[in-house]
Amino acid sequence: MTPRILAVGEEPPPLESPSPSPNGRQRHQDGSGDKPKGKRTSRGRFQCINAFLDATMAELDRAELAVWLLLWRDTKPDGLARTSQTDLARRAGCNPRTVRRALAVLQRAGLVAVIRQGGLNRGLSVYRVKPLRKNDA
Repeated sequence: MTPRILAVGEEPPPLESPSPSPNGRQRHQDGSGDKPKGKRTSRGRFQCINAFLDATMAELDRAELAVWLLLWRDTKPDGLARTSQTDLARRAGCNPRTVRRALAVLQRAGLVAVIRQGGLNRGLSVYRVKPLRKNDA
């Protein structure tokens, strides 16, 4: 459809809305209409990061902050993050030993819980990331 220039005072044509899909859900431009999009899918993630930024971030050093943020980003819908300490070190731009120290500090502060310790021939470590809420501080 080519755009046309309207004369002064001329009414624009009515907007056409896409027809609803047969199952009653709105279809997206890319053709996917099966998953509803909205605030509910990300509300918990924003509450988590906001609580962390407002109440906790100022007390952490760079390595601890980087490790927590990487684990938060890696967290899946089940609430767990699966990654290795070596991978965290590479992505955070620090030494693996620094990552171990940062994880220890985060555990003592109650910001990260180690669900399963990984290792050679044991697979990835599994973490649960917890923000420190304002009322907990």
